[in-house]
Amino acid sequence: MSVHVRPLRKSDEAEWRRLWTGYLDFYETKVSEEVYQTTFARLNSGDTHEYSGLIAEVDGKPVGLTHYLFHRHNWSIEDVCYLQDLYADPEVRGKGIGRALIEAVHIEAKKAGAHSVYWLTNQSNDTARQLYDRIAKVTPFIKYVKAV
Repeated sequence: MSVHVRPLRKSDEAEWRRLWTGYLDFYETKVSEEVYQTTFARLNSGDTHEYSGLIAEVDGKPVGLTHYLFHRHNWSIEDVCYLQDLYADPEVRGKGIGRALIEAVHIEAKKAGAHSVYWLTNQSNDTARQLYDRIAKVTPFIKYVKAV
């Protein structure tokens, strides 16, 4: 099975929605139609300070996605890259889709001169963590959120 990773295109909206909905379902959350529309527009804006997206394909069929963002970091001069969303269709999990998407983000980060790539996952996401533990270093940081 050969995985091809490419930038998200405006013509990908239907497949992107399918994949992102699968991601949101995995994390047992939902977003409004306005969030879908705004997120897709942001991903396709071309603004270097906005999120970017990649699609993984197998035999021309989209089977995975990732969203990432470059931002400043006070501990380095270079930007860092935040990989926010990573998803592979259940039927292709364990076949290198996640790794290919992470590596593609890493390549984009290197091209952009970023210091590092980081991401978060649920501590119960054991399957994904098996991959993450092989290719990156887990940190001791804990995430806190306070709504405004």
